Amino acid sequence: MKIDGTRSNDRAIELVLAYYSAFNHRDWDGMLALLGDDVVHDLNQGARETGKPAFAAFLERMNACYREQLHDVVVMATVDGDRAAAEYMVHGQYLANDSGMPEARGQKYVLAGGAFFELRSGRIRRVSNHYNLEGWLAQVR
Repeated sequence: MKIDGTRSNDRAIELVLAYYSAFNHRDWDGMLALLGDDVVHDLNQGARETGKPAFAAFLERMNACYREQLHDVVVMATVDGDRAAAEYMVHGQYLANDSGMPEARGQKYVLAGGAFFELRSGRIRRVSNHYNLEGWLAQVR
């Protein structure tokens, strides 16, 4: 489907790539600007959080505990641009203790991750993150 000469799935891919570019540049305000006010965030093996304030708090915690870069990002989108999926490699360092996780001692890790997105009106309305928690734990213990 074309709207204004640009395919809907191209715009969806650009939106998700902009989200990950902001992440890699630690541009938290830039990430938040790409989200709908009522964004739903499904944490990996965790609770569902709703709204930009909850997402901002998540970013604050991530910023305090981890330094991560996403490499080899691949994004796919449905033809209508309403859904997208991404796959990437996380290159990170565990800097400060995160609640319920092992003690942080600057451990480095590399693991595969992915996410599913729901998109509406040029904004991310849902992001569901997935990675192998046991694989991460094995690297930081």
